[in-house]
Amino acid sequence: MITLMEAVSRQWSVPLDYILFIEYNWDMKNQFTEDTISAVATPIGNGGVSIIRISGHEAFIIIDKIFSHQNLVPGKIYHGEIKENNEKIDDVIVLPFKAPNSYTGEDVIEIQCHGGIHITNKILEMTINMGARLAEKGEYTKRAFLNGKMDLSQAEAVLDLIKAPTKKFALAGAKNLFGKLSFEISQIRQGIIDLLSKIVAAVDFPEDVKEPEYSYIETELQKLIDKINYILSFSNSSNVFRQGIKIVLAGRPNVGKSSLFNTLLNSERAIVTEIAGTTRDVIRETLDIEGIPVTIIDTAGIRDDENINKVEAIGIDYSKKYLDEADLVLFLYDLSIGFCDEDNEIFNYISDKNCIKIGTKSDLAVINNLNKNIDNSVNISVKTGENIELLKEKIKRSVVSQNLTEVEFITNQRQQKCLEKTKQALIDAQEACKRFELQDLISIDIKSALMFISEVSGEVITDDILNNIFDNFCIGK
Repeated sequence: MITLMEAVSRQWSVPLDYILFIEYNWDMKNQFTEDTISAVATPIGNGGVSIIRISGHEAFIIIDKIFSHQNLVPGKIYHGEIKENNEKIDDVIVLPFKAPNSYTGEDVIEIQCHGGIHITNKILEMTINMGARLAEKGEYTKRAFLNGKMDLSQAEAVLDLIKAPTKKFALAGAKNLFGKLSFEISQIRQGIIDLLSKIVAAVDFPEDVKEPEYSYIETELQKLIDKINYILSFSNSSNVFRQGIKIVLAGRPNVGKSSLFNTLLNSERAIVTEIAGTTRDVIRETLDIEGIPVTIIDTAGIRDDENINKVEAIGIDYSKKYLDEADLVLFLYDLSIGFCDEDNEIFNYISDKNCIKIGTKSDLAVINNLNKNIDNSVNISVKTGENIELLKEKIKRSVVSQNLTEVEFITNQRQQKCLEKTKQALIDAQEACKRFELQDLISIDIKSALMFISEVSGEVITDDILNNIFDNFCIGK
């Protein structure tokens, strides 16, 4: 004997996990309704203000036990003292919110106290002693999602805003928070539902409803595929804005990598000496180039010498590892010496990489070496500043050329995977249309597409996926 949920799963030809989310969602909401949570919503450390956020049906009861004012009215701001056994702990401001008019959709109390570590932790401890429990990672936003205050793509946008590596990415992520991606996904989802309804109605009531023409189904499917393709066209740019680009400086020891590294950063970040092999470890810093997070990595000079010690050898191994992962390589060689066999060996190692070739120490170079430099290289001098601005412009153009600088839709890899699966299911349905298969069979692929697109906004989602998303949040958000 099979359960009702298993029967529904078979009928809709989708995994049982998706159907079980309905039960899971209900159980989780009940669990959250029973618990009142508390956490520090601001970074722990010395500062002007810290915020402790309490959420749940006991929030007002807890604040009444520790605050100098009782029976707080939502929408008002209260100034008073946090007390323990009639002893004043801190002078605070309290903001009460009544469900559903709060971030989580529950009763919420926000306590603004002084920003010291010890006073913040003391007040947090008091809220827990009065009946709250410490919130889990991302639990406030998870509750907001489960209580219908935002869909899943908006919840993920909260994390994007918190972790935004650049201003441009933050602004793009804000569009998702305000529903830009949600609206487009809902339009696609509604289009799938409308098409599916016409097919299912004709299958279930053949005497009353005429089957839609195959050409009509094909056209509608193509419209949906085109919309998905448009969103996915920004995937590469989204990933780059999210993950950034790695620029690795490479070359023999003492060709000027660390000097250039310091110059690009405009700070004395790496040690510079005339002794070969000074850089033993990988040094990295991050820059914002046209809104793209760029990590510049200074590596140990690569050389094949039996006299190098173990520490330098490990540094060279690290250098090769980072070169393999680099999006852009700045290859340096010494113009005062000329392009030698060791340079050529390293250059051949990175020949398949996007590379800018740089001749260094042009102020010390002789004419012959300048004439024999490799093609398309930039000759620079960190000492005199020659061509440094030109090199920076070449780096900027190389970074920007790999990606779009304006992104209409920011998506993450989970959303992209769901959209790809939705698209493939619609393509399968379209191919079935071309073969004039039974529309009952065509509807199976369209139902699968509906389930996949619903994962983006969270209408259907599994326990594991949901927990994985919110585990990336910090406690207090």
